[in-house]
Amino acid sequence: MQMPVFSRLSAYAVTMAAVTMAAVTIGAVTMGALLAGAGTALAAVGQPSPWGMDLQEAASPVMADITSFHNLLLVIITAIVVFVLILLITVMVRFNARANPTPSRTTHNSLIEVIWTILPVIILVLIAIPSFRLLFVQLDTPKPDLTVKATGKQWYWSYNYPDNGNFEFDSLIVEDKDLKPGQPRLLTVDNEMVVPVNKVVHVLVTGGDVIHSFAVPSFGIKIDAVPGRLNDTWFKATSEGLFHGQCSELCGKDHAFMPITVRVVNDAEFAAWVETEKKNAGLDRASPTAVAAAGAAAR
Repeated sequence: MQMPVFSRLSAYAVTMAAVTMAAVTIGAVTMGALLAGAGTALAAVGQPSPWGMDLQEAASPVMADITSFHNLLLVIITAIVVFVLILLITVMVRFNARANPTPSRTTHNSLIEVIWTILPVIILVLIAIPSFRLLFVQLDTPKPDLTVKATGKQWYWSYNYPDNGNFEFDSLIVEDKDLKPGQPRLLTVDNEMVVPVNKVVHVLVTGGDVIHSFAVPSFGIKIDAVPGRLNDTWFKATSEGLFHGQCSELCGKDHAFMPITVRVVNDAEFAAWVETEKKNAGLDRASPTAVAAAGAAAR
């Protein structure tokens, strides 16, 4: 007995879907690994590199999670695109007017409709679980070891260290003519934000005039600096070195000349730097009130 057109179409569609998804999954995993590997090889630590294809190499636990999530999405979207492309090519080749002069009049197929309803839900759940986990990690600030306040201004950043004497300094871009060998153009500043390695840094971000955005890709942080509002983010640098970022919100004519440079050092170097900055800010000297009180007590 000849199989009805409806059943033949259903069996063919399910078989094609199973075979295609198996082939696509293998191909997508391979392609995603190759692209991720190539991008990592081309991306310099702490700054962009010529012909870089992927995210900058992670220098914090949050950025490592972001990179893993990015690679997962790369595999999923590659599989979906290739699967849809194969189906389109199959339809064009097998069901054109020449190859299939008498088309089927099937209006619906319950099995296929269930599959194309449930499968996207499963895919979205697979995406949602790590997505929500990543959001929680980004927004739930651990107990900080250090707090730094970054204020965006036209067109430079000011940094304040309330836990270390409350000193403050401005950080401006270094002009091209003043760059030293090895310093990246448009990313080098005269005064870097300095933090200790393997410490939780709580960053308070605000704007002094217009909206700016504090972003350092290697740490996986990006948050708006809004005048009159105090936003916050955090990072934990896992390696020493220089890490560059930029203002990521259009803030005026010199928006492109507002870099961020974070220098990560060991604890001893950080303590020495703090003492130097306190001395430069005049915070190592006793206040006039304290001097007067000490003199009155001596008399």
